[in-house]
Amino acid sequence: MAQGETRGRSTVGRYDRLVRLDAGDRTILERQLGRSPRAVRRVAVRCPFGRPAVTEQAPYDASGEPFPTTFYLTCRHLVAEVSRLEAGGGIDRWSRRAAEDPELVESLAQATAEQRAIRTALAGHAVGSDGGASLGLGIGGSRRPERLKCLHAHVAFALARPGYVLGERIVAELGATWPARCCCPE
Repeated sequence: MAQGETRGRSTVGRYDRLVRLDAGDRTILERQLGRSPRAVRRVAVRCPFGRPAVTEQAPYDASGEPFPTTFYLTCRHLVAEVSRLEAGGGIDRWSRRAAEDPELVESLAQATAEQRAIRTALAGHAVGSDGGASLGLGIGGSRRPERLKCLHAHVAFALARPGYVLGERIVAELGATWPARCCCPE
């Protein structure tokens, strides 16, 4: 794939209209997160049970504070699985793999460029309280994308933007992607 390509998807122009979250999804997100969601634009991925699993976040919350995670993992099952992976040294292990494997180096570079383009498009002309500095951050708000910071953000990006090889390999290391039964019943 040529430098600058994004796996056949346009990353700009699709994000220029405000997306409203319906009350049912907001209620489920509040249960999943244990708090009111902030900066959420829409549900980007649903689990097999129809519940939100990944949300797309605005680059800034309502007060103008940066929200550097574009795709946010909300599924309790996935959050727990990724937390387990991180607790077992997953961030360091995947950072090494992302630095040593040429395919993963390229995948991370492409996803980082895509992340920046999406955030810039979502922001429109808004620059928030940081003057726009956070628009250039990598996945999960990383200032140094080659040093992974949060596997939750990489898993969420991979689920929301299929074709992100590094994120898909992290997902493959999790046990089952989805639980056998809904982890967030009504």
